[in-house]
Amino acid sequence: MAQIDGGDLVARMLKGEGIDTVFTLSGGHIQNIYDGCIDEGIRVIDTRHEQVAGHAAEGYSRLTRKCGVALVTAGPGVTDTVTAVATAYQNASPLLVIGGAAPLTTSLMGALQEIPGTVEMMRPITKWSATIPFTKRIPDYLAQAFRVALTGRYGPVFLEIPSDILFGRVDEADVPLPVGYRTEGRTQGDFALIREAAQLLAAAERPVIMGGTGVYWSDAGAALVELAETLQAPIYLNDMGRGTVSQEHPQFMSRTRRTAFGETDVILFAGTMIDFRLRYGRSINPQAKVISIDIDPNELGRNRGIDVGIEGDPKNALRQLTAEIGERVIRHDAWLAKLRDGETKVVELRQRWLHSDASPIHPLRLCNEIARFVDDETIVVGDGGDIVGLSSQVLPVNQPGQFMGPGPLGTLGVGTGFCIAAKAVHPRKKVLMVNGDGAFGLNGFDFDTLVRFDMPVVSVVGNDRQWGQILVGQEKMYGDERVVATRLADSARYDRVVEALGGHGEFVTEADDIFPAIERAFASGKPACVNVIIDQKPEGVSGGYEFLG
Repeated sequence: MAQIDGGDLVARMLKGEGIDTVFTLSGGHIQNIYDGCIDEGIRVIDTRHEQVAGHAAEGYSRLTRKCGVALVTAGPGVTDTVTAVATAYQNASPLLVIGGAAPLTTSLMGALQEIPGTVEMMRPITKWSATIPFTKRIPDYLAQAFRVALTGRYGPVFLEIPSDILFGRVDEADVPLPVGYRTEGRTQGDFALIREAAQLLAAAERPVIMGGTGVYWSDAGAALVELAETLQAPIYLNDMGRGTVSQEHPQFMSRTRRTAFGETDVILFAGTMIDFRLRYGRSINPQAKVISIDIDPNELGRNRGIDVGIEGDPKNALRQLTAEIGERVIRHDAWLAKLRDGETKVVELRQRWLHSDASPIHPLRLCNEIARFVDDETIVVGDGGDIVGLSSQVLPVNQPGQFMGPGPLGTLGVGTGFCIAAKAVHPRKKVLMVNGDGAFGLNGFDFDTLVRFDMPVVSVVGNDRQWGQILVGQEKMYGDERVVATRLADSARYDRVVEALGGHGEFVTEADDIFPAIERAFASGKPACVNVIIDQKPEGVSGGYEFLG
């Protein structure tokens, strides 16, 4: 009778779940999973930091809507992954982290990389965290992990496998792999609440629709557009919702949200957290009726009271609302025209900065030049603070999953991992990363991974030589003479770092040189860094962030 080990069981379960790529940093405690992946045809991409492996696995989940998988070794391998797991948790991204561990047989004896409490450490930032106690139970635990990660509100799970369990051998016939262990069905909204919400929306004079991450995960872009067209309501998007509706749609808006929120009489949130990014709901007209749809009932009514809260899959609930409204003819031409006029005025106001020839380079000019390289076959990764925020107002993002940013945790350093995932999933697409110079420093050395796996991506660094989002607040609170720990060196040549790792580098100080530098970077066929020196205090850009709520 043939025998197999725990690594074979892990790889077979991954294969059965349709996972074709895993991300890791080499570790002896988990090396037999690699061997099993070879047999199952699963690609193993090894990074230079476990945090990057975790971010890459989340990026894979975002781009495929499958569960991304990171394999990390015991002890520091697991602790290095915590930030990536926390990021995925806040983003509601399905992620499985398998962590190695010292053998149970040497527990408490001081084994290499033995550390107590990793399962407990992961518990607050995962949907489920557990230790697999027996080799033959590996498939059952993995089935549970996928079931938890991919149902309800998606999220990360953590499984610790002690090395004697993982390397243990069992008779193949004694360990059948589970099948049919999770549903792919979608929940619907409560019918009475759908009717109530539809009545409010149909009677509204100034309706607004705000779509977020939940719209992306439920693939609800078309359903959102159909409802918006029925209601003649403006559409605003944030976070992973960006791209689920084309920016070319006549009802898409992005620059008048404050006006819309302040004047609306009925607002619908679909898969959107009413958190700091939406000012905790404080900017919404106090007299407005608020409707919220979310797969997670804990988000309904958080921070802002709601009139109708619908627990359910956003795609189904949006379709239900459209069907309930039916054939009623609804027009809000004046409302849409007012908001469109506001959008146009913002664009006109920014024209001189978008085309500025100033030196140092205005960051909006940089964003405008980057935008020339973004089409529907480009994946955009944002990893930074102010420069990413500005670019999000300029770059065309018209496809679901086309933009990947840190999300509500605000994690810097996600960029190289997301780029690795983007090239692994879509090797023929262009991948363009908008980097802050501070963010580059966190995981920039994983350009080595991009080089080793022949993944040509282009990072454009908006280099203002400072931690801008913090520095602005310091200056306001304490004055320029008391600015501490927020200035970076003028001499940092991130382009040369990438060159030294085997990539392509460009250094830019003049606005007219941005486009040809990015063009050469893409033409190089290598992972590339375009290091652009930008103005530290650009006109028309306030920058910074209010950290006191």
